[in-house]
Amino acid sequence: MSDCLVIIPTYNEKENIENIIRYTFNLKKDFDILIIDDGSPDGTANIVQRLINEFPNRLYLEQRQGKLGLGTAYIHGFRWALKREYEYVFEMDADFSHPPKKLIEMYNTCKKGGADVAVGSRYLAGKISVVNWPIGRVIMSYYASWFVRGILGIRICDATAGFVCYSRKVLERINFNKIQFIGYAFQIEMKYTAYKLGFKTKEVPIIFTDRVLGQSKMSMKIFKEAFFGVFRLKFRNWKKY
Repeated sequence: MSDCLVIIPTYNEKENIENIIRYTFNLKKDFDILIIDDGSPDGTANIVQRLINEFPNRLYLEQRQGKLGLGTAYIHGFRWALKREYEYVFEMDADFSHPPKKLIEMYNTCKKGGADVAVGSRYLAGKISVVNWPIGRVIMSYYASWFVRGILGIRICDATAGFVCYSRKVLERINFNKIQFIGYAFQIEMKYTAYKLGFKTKEVPIIFTDRVLGQSKMSMKIFKEAFFGVFRLKFRNWKKY
């Protein structure tokens, strides 16, 4: 058993899932993988189930009924990880937009670099490292992080990033029952909660490449949740946490 678990939520990722699993297992450091599939009608879970026979005790699958949201998938995975002996738990997409090779650098940032949270950042030091996105989406994403920093006062260049490593002690401290958001606002809420609890975050530069296969899950509803959610986080009573 590795000391690291990579959580990958999936919905209709049959084009990507086997490749991302094999790529991650071929890294020079061992990572276990937990796939959380929300009832993909395209057979994503069937592919994972077949691969479990090839990678026993390294690859795991949790199946849920229906699209229950990104945030609830990760919380499900966090709780699963905490019942076991993992020291570092990662969030990663299935579509290669998050480069799996960066898992090792993010791990070292926490293990050796003194961070409690490591964020795979698209916007570190003012540089935009995004490939194949329409310019409108790049601008929206970049200024969304700028907006979050301005409102919440956190020094994270890519506050909406979904490529993250959490040390066990962070996840043990967060009360998941009080995490309110399920879309991309979840990513902001988790980072801000860790910040308010006094944990240290460091960013690792990545090149974010938009998916080639499959369909994006982004929607206006998700964007609105993130926008208005920032104000709810700002005025939350953190003394209860």
